[in-house]
Amino acid sequence: MTQLPAPSLGGIHHVAYRCRDAKETVDFYRDVLGMDFQLAIAEDKVPSTGAPDPYMHVFLDCGGGNVLAFFELPNSPAMDRDRATPEWVQHIAFKVDSEDDLLAAKARLEARELEVVGPVHHGVFKSIYFFDPNGHRLELAWQFGTSDQMGRLKAVADDMLEEWSRTRRAPRHAAWLHEEAAQG
Repeated sequence: MTQLPAPSLGGIHHVAYRCRDAKETVDFYRDVLGMDFQLAIAEDKVPSTGAPDPYMHVFLDCGGGNVLAFFELPNSPAMDRDRATPEWVQHIAFKVDSEDDLLAAKARLEARELEVVGPVHHGVFKSIYFFDPNGHRLELAWQFGTSDQMGRLKAVADDMLEEWSRTRRAPRHAAWLHEEAAQG
């Protein structure tokens, strides 16, 4: 059997999530995070299935050619999250350029009375966490890892995955990262 080549991907066109209220969601992302509202698509039938299910699909520019989209589905059961997955797992992470930007964003969010966790140090980046009006967890991350650190992490990634797959325990291949973080 001939192996066909993998597609040549040009990045993510958009990532889509569900929202409770399209207008509230656009207002939050535009006003709180400064995203540009790009477009809205609304249909009474789902184009891919033909099912009669009206929706509003909104698209927001989150920088770097990346688009975050949401669907409001008024005829579907009330939205909820996956209760089998801890709420800290599923999240949307956005980049910021500096630690000052991260701290300024935290102050801005807290001034809007949003609860913010962090900054949390992850070895090669620091993050803050908060929730949007739909209950989606959001992260702002400032990556400061050097190219050497990132290369060292990439070099052990397969070994870490293999060990995790066998043991389901955190591999120690990158323990140096936490030691470096503790030192400075």
